[in-house]
Amino acid sequence: MDAWQRRECVPGPARPRSFSAPSVRRTTSMFEVSSLSGIELFKHLPDSCLEALEKDSNVLHCSARHLFFQPRQTGKGLFVLEAGSVRTFRTFGDRELTITVLEPPALFGVMGCFGHGKYLSSAEALEASRVRMISRDSIQALLECAPHLTHKLVDLMSERCVQFLHKMETLARKGLIPRLATLLLEKAENGVVAGMTHKDLADQLGLHRESITATLGELRRAGIITIERKAVRILQPERLERAAQE
Repeated sequence: MDAWQRRECVPGPARPRSFSAPSVRRTTSMFEVSSLSGIELFKHLPDSCLEALEKDSNVLHCSARHLFFQPRQTGKGLFVLEAGSVRTFRTFGDRELTITVLEPPALFGVMGCFGHGKYLSSAEALEASRVRMISRDSIQALLECAPHLTHKLVDLMSERCVQFLHKMETLARKGLIPRLATLLLEKAENGVVAGMTHKDLADQLGLHRESITATLGELRRAGIITIERKAVRILQPERLERAAQE
């Protein structure tokens, strides 16, 4: 494969949480970097492809809390964690929700390589870390050289999306009991919510059935309801009303 056009990779702008800019070193030797072959995505690639990737990349030496990117930033490439640790997270007001903590070898920033290239989360170093940055153009050229990698990248993005949705659902469940209690009170006739399955209740609240089942179990164990086939019987409406107002 012909050598790919080299482009200078520049880290995303630092935030105040980053105490120092990462040092950037251009890869010049195959001996210096062999970590790409240990990444599942790059296994079984021809040596020429790996060599082109390694030569057309930057190695970033980052201090703890260095911010690689933020949501809605346009991606510059794919990041490969070679040493240290990195977490991806979302910020909601003054709260941060950790999506995943990555240990080497690991990839992150995949969303920045496709389509509009907008990141959906933030990523920061948890400790002094060494991260390789491969340009977006190099990734596109690699997919032309080895199109089977597209399926692996789609699988990786799907896995990361599932992790993110699971975290979001866990966060939402902190307010799930009041929401479910309100729905039960609204749907009850003579103290019974009839003709609605757990999935029906879940669809009403935009949640997974498993979340509704778990929360109904909590209310049942508290003695507030009993669960029957396609029916929920409210035993203590006063307590359910208090739960709805929490």
